[in-house]
Amino acid sequence: MAQLEQVTTSVDTVVSRLRALDASLPGGDGVAVFNRVYLAVTEAVDRRIDTGRFADAHAAITLDVRFAERYLAAVDAVDDGRRAPACWRPLFQFRRHPGVRPLQFALAGINAHIGHDLALAVVDGCRTLRCEPADLEDEFDRVGDLLVSLEERVREDLMPGPDLLQVADPLTHLLGAWSLERARDATWSAARALWALRELPDVAEEFTERLDAAVGFASRMLLTPLP
Repeated sequence: MAQLEQVTTSVDTVVSRLRALDASLPGGDGVAVFNRVYLAVTEAVDRRIDTGRFADAHAAITLDVRFAERYLAAVDAVDDGRRAPACWRPLFQFRRHPGVRPLQFALAGINAHIGHDLALAVVDGCRTLRCEPADLEDEFDRVGDLLVSLEERVREDLMPGPDLLQVADPLTHLLGAWSLERARDATWSAARALWALRELPDVAEEFTERLDAAVGFASRMLLTPLP
């Protein structure tokens, strides 16, 4: 029980940190757009944990915290003048670009966090819990289902209306090429591969770097400025 309480406190700390970021960032900042989405996800996961929607609450909390730590570490790196992981760099580079729409910022952040951070968070969670990825698959799927439902709401809330049809046409075309469902499936495969490679650190490091770069390339495409 003491261990569970310690991790629960970490979830509360994550929520507090995300709320502080939300309060400190300008509304139109691209990082702020993603942060609002991620805060909603984290609060929703926390509510589902509290109401017993996860069969293994400790595993769900551990995965949630390890997942959030990856994003917050990227924020800290940029604030400290260090380089963020490649998957996050496009969002930080284009965060104030006037030609990038809020929906693009939101989905580029989701892409970076799901495509790269979640795979590493699964491995982090397995090491913390001394378990195999298969032991976290139910929690992974439940978090993924929540993200899919939230992505649909984000698209509805941030997609320009009919009066901006000229803008919406290229935006729809651009964002239609990316799918959270496909990204989630690829992430699970990447997590399993990284776990299998844990005894080969050089190969695992190379795999992680290539994953980071590939996800960063996709985020850069999602942030293509539009007229």
